[in-house]
Amino acid sequence: MKILFAGGGTGGHLYPGIAMAGELKKLVPNVELSFAGTTSGIEATEVPRLGYKLHLLPVRGLKRGNLLANMVSNVGVLADFVRALRRAVLLVKLEAPDVVVGTGGFVSAPLLLAAQLMRKKTLIQEQNAFPGVTTKLLSVLAGEVHLSFEEARKFLPKNSRIFVSGNPARSFEGVDALRARTHFSIDASRPTLLVFGGSRGARAINNAVLTHFQKITSSANLIWQTGALDYERIKGQLSPSPSLWVAPYIEDMGLAYSAADLVLCRAGASSIAELTNLGKPAVLVPYPFATGDHQRHNARALVINGAALVIEDDHLGEQASWNNILSLVQNRDTLQNMGAASRKLAYPDAAHQLALRILALAQQH
Repeated sequence: MKILFAGGGTGGHLYPGIAMAGELKKLVPNVELSFAGTTSGIEATEVPRLGYKLHLLPVRGLKRGNLLANMVSNVGVLADFVRALRRAVLLVKLEAPDVVVGTGGFVSAPLLLAAQLMRKKTLIQEQNAFPGVTTKLLSVLAGEVHLSFEEARKFLPKNSRIFVSGNPARSFEGVDALRARTHFSIDASRPTLLVFGGSRGARAINNAVLTHFQKITSSANLIWQTGALDYERIKGQLSPSPSLWVAPYIEDMGLAYSAADLVLCRAGASSIAELTNLGKPAVLVPYPFATGDHQRHNARALVINGAALVIEDDHLGEQASWNNILSLVQNRDTLQNMGAASRKLAYPDAAHQLALRILALAQQH
């Protein structure tokens, strides 16, 4: 049995595919798994590092907006897509996969389309509450479409083969909060705020936390992942505190989540999946320039269910915002209710269930 995954560019599009591949290997040890992507995306290093074969396609994303420079650039993008589609057709012929799995983004478009034109079985896994262009256009011919949010269904053509299965995410072993806080050498008796903006960080979040650092640590612990780009700048402006742990990257994210009473982060699909799987209350700061404004849609799905609050990027530096955040981190009852609401949105076995659906498609004749 052969399964070919198409997706990447960012970790949000790649890691769900890797999670599904891992589950497929558990279910069918002799399954042949490979990935398609680009030289410029995260898949170029991650896929080979994990021991999977990577096929490269010359495809780029469209430039957004009506600027003349973007329109000119998009002519080249479309030419690249045609070349990528031709190469994708050859790849599908060569690999002869039983199922092609697309995890969204421009990287997956040519391979999914080639597979559909060649009447191969395809499965699309969409991470965001607002589906991407690839999912919208190619969902019509897909064997199955699996969403992470029920809210995404309304943006797609009506199709009986659309399911809500959740977003495959990293799994973490729960650890006692006091033990986790001891690991970070912070006051185990204090409420704890966990802040991160992804592996590269989020400058707007970092600047707001830096501005209000003294106020935060006067009443709560702060575990802060700054990202590599901002770490040295921030470290040089901080005074030592027994309530602070700060680093460019958190190696053991499971311990950080266990230590936290409240999480402040962006609203990327992977972060949302981790928060809901763990039942963590959150303050979400949607990245305002995300494609299709999908982070705001992701955040709204949690907010309407009582699992999170949203603060807009340009309001995060305001004193009133931090008064609300620090009041919330001290309110145990509200946090408990938000955490319970978050857990109701969880799909902790998403990778396993999706792997089962891929196998079922592969076995259809």
